[in-house]
Amino acid sequence: MMVMLRAFLALGAGFIVMMLVQALGTFILRRVIPTWAAIEKKPSIGYTLSNAGILFLSAALGGLVTARLAAANPLIHALALALIILMLSAMTAMQSRGKQPIWYLLMMVGLAPVGVFAGGVVWLRMTGVL
Repeated sequence: MMVMLRAFLALGAGFIVMMLVQALGTFILRRVIPTWAAIEKKPSIGYTLSNAGILFLSAALGGLVTARLAAANPLIHALALALIILMLSAMTAMQSRGKQPIWYLLMMVGLAPVGVFAGGVVWLRMTGVL
């Protein structure tokens, strides 16, 4: 029972870290360079790439936190978070059809789970498992 509770807490903590870092990064990006994210025009390539970088970094931190907090099988927990993020990203992309280019939506859907997995692998490297 305790292992299952810890698994849910690890997944929840990783998800929360990912969302907070993503929100903070986007907020800072919009404050520092507001012309990149102007609503009345198409976002610049700089904003698009910066947003992708923030997404990858936040996902990696979420995966690292999940792997760190997992009682056992840290990579399995990171993969579970990656699957959850993949499903949520796909649903968000479906709602954003027509508002964003398809290449951008596909990039964002694929980048988040890869970042989560990378964060889990980084944790395993830090602990000497890999």
